Amino acid sequence: MKPRIFFVDSGNGTFVKIDREILREFADVDDFVASYKFPYMFGRYWQGVKKADIVFCWFASWNSLWALVFAKLLRTPSILVIGGYDLANLPDIKYGHQRCGLGKWVSRSAMKLATRLFTNSYFSKKEAEHKARILRQRVQVIYYGIPGPFESVRRSPKDQIVLTVGRVDWPNLKRKGLELFVTTAKLLPDMKFVLVGEWADNSIDHLRSIASANVILTGRISDKELLDYYLRASVYIQASLHEGFGLSVAEAMLAECVPVVTRNGSLPEVVGECGVYCESNSPESIAQSVRIALQLPSVERMQIRQRILTKFPVEERKKLLTQIIEDLIKND
Repeated sequence: MKPRIFFVDSGNGTFVKIDREILREFADVDDFVASYKFPYMFGRYWQGVKKADIVFCWFASWNSLWALVFAKLLRTPSILVIGGYDLANLPDIKYGHQRCGLGKWVSRSAMKLATRLFTNSYFSKKEAEHKARILRQRVQVIYYGIPGPFESVRRSPKDQIVLTVGRVDWPNLKRKGLELFVTTAKLLPDMKFVLVGEWADNSIDHLRSIASANVILTGRISDKELLDYYLRASVYIQASLHEGFGLSVAEAMLAECVPVVTRNGSLPEVVGECGVYCESNSPESIAQSVRIALQLPSVERMQIRQRILTKFPVEERKKLLTQIIEDLIKND
């Protein structure tokens, strides 16, 4: 009989979709995108946990806290995936639950309630220990399994496109380096700079006001259109101050885009030696790194793709999750 999993998340990000599909291959998944409608919310959590063999939650926040409280009450084993806003403490850009207050209490309470804690990078494991005060032996690193979305990668010369992908909101102008991306474009007028991502607030007006003529702000686009940009782009920039993983970087690398990144967060874990690192978070440094990236031969681009295929296979994550869930149910 397949295990029954109550799968709790607060959105539909790519990373969540990947895990949901992995779990559905060997389990019956009751998928719940957390709602804050009272009293529906509590009834939905209770019924979901009551019927489940395992509770599987993404991120330590309100969305997971109630599921984990009920799992504790019903003695149902639980898994919580952490890494990102829930572990961060960046007061200068007002980012992260670990800064202070209610968010800090909620996230730490959720982490303490979970039977098992997973994260997607060794950087996030260190954050859990040093920022959230979670014992390091409680946190297991299981890298993302990243499916290869490209049946083939074009071997002809790529277009003169520099790409970045990210939700456009005020925090991400600094955290994801979106403002730096736009200002760097002025230094490379012969390149087309494309920023793909949903416009979540009026920060897009600020980006428009500082953008040069070679900047394209697409807004939200289809998956097919995004894959086409990955395939056409020569360089992918991730000038982040904080990254729990960097999934878009990995997807771009699968398309043989040369990653130009900072050494912040988990980016060195993803990129390894298969990219160009910026010496500083300045437009001049990023522009120089792009120039270097454009000179890489095609054989190195193939190595960039191979790194992701080798280091982050979906089958490895599936194997580990399957084994851990089986062990939790058996020992319950």
